[in-house]
Amino acid sequence: MRVAYVVLVTVIGSAASGLASASREAEAKAEVLAAGERDATDEAYERGTSNLDAGHWAEAIAAFDSVAKAAGKRADAALYWKAYALNKAGRRPEALEALQALQKGHAQSKWIDEAKALDLEMRQAAGQAPRVESEGDDDLKLMALNGLMGSNPDQALPMLEKLLAGSSPPHLRERALFVLAQSGSPKARDLLARTAKDGSNPESQRKAIEFLALFGGAESRQILESLYTSATDIEVKKAILHTYLITGDKARALAAAKGEKNPELRREAIHMLGAMGAQGEAWELYQSEGSAEARKAILQALFIGGAAEKIGELARTEKDPELRREAIRTLGFLGRERTGAILAGLYGSESDVESKKAVLQGLFVQGNAEALVEIARKEKDRELRKEAVAHLSHMNSKAGTDFMLEILNK
Repeated sequence: MRVAYVVLVTVIGSAASGLASASREAEAKAEVLAAGERDATDEAYERGTSNLDAGHWAEAIAAFDSVAKAAGKRADAALYWKAYALNKAGRRPEALEALQALQKGHAQSKWIDEAKALDLEMRQAAGQAPRVESEGDDDLKLMALNGLMGSNPDQALPMLEKLLAGSSPPHLRERALFVLAQSGSPKARDLLARTAKDGSNPESQRKAIEFLALFGGAESRQILESLYTSATDIEVKKAILHTYLITGDKARALAAAKGEKNPELRREAIHMLGAMGAQGEAWELYQSEGSAEARKAILQALFIGGAAEKIGELARTEKDPELRREAIRTLGFLGRERTGAILAGLYGSESDVESKKAVLQGLFVQGNAEALVEIARKEKDRELRKEAVAHLSHMNSKAGTDFMLEILNK
């Protein structure tokens, strides 16, 4: 307000000295008055929000009422928050009146959707059944169905079933499935199961599979297992494999990894074991696996699961040279703190040149310049020594720089 006063004094002084016309003086006064009004409504609005945060409903109602009556730029927001505070204060009829005033006087306001949602919430809290059929807004229709599922699931389920069977937009169908998954009702689970088995809408089918897993329970898992056995669509089977990650079902993922005949699905099951951190199950599978391709996938799963010790063991004992080198390279991605010593030890015990190069690559990946310098100092093989120095030349490390200066100064 002090700024407004200074502006006013300046304008009046300028007019008195003949530097501004009478019309400009009037415009300046109008601007000052408008600035004062904006300051006042802003202060009242901020006072209202502070009282909302503190739970002082009466004070918040009074503040927002003054902003709404000023009919300024925040009148629509003030009406919404006034209704919110009135509802919190237990004055529901007055809250509904404020919402009606908002919808009638500010039809294009961004607060309209919030107002509709609050109106629905209040009516449900008062025991009024949601008017699902008459609600035109999709999101509010889902809110109404969600409330109806809590109070009268037998009435809500046929509406949800009709919505899923119709030509509703994908986002609405997904939200409907989510409502079913949250209900905990056996009938809701049955509807999810029917949708999961129905291949007429692939996107809804995959979402139903996901939400059936989120529904939880032994019955849901059994439904998914039966569906996996009977399904012929590879994407449906993949969707079910992904649910094992949601449910943490390591046993079923391992069973699929062992018994699945389709190579793509088998790799997917193995990947799920890694994503679940099922190190024991993946290790068990590796021991019984004869295919080099499948073993490579299991090695990747062990990496995803962070099984540094198991991968280190493979790097030492695997008979297949390519798999052993793959294990060595993988160790480099697990970080210097976890595998630096393992890699350095492997270099000393390894006789295969290509495997030694794989160790050097792993040390480079983890930024282990000290280990590379130590190897370069001791290595008698010219080719391997050059390989170690080449890696050091691409590393921004003091140990590597000092070593290369040492070579140059010899």
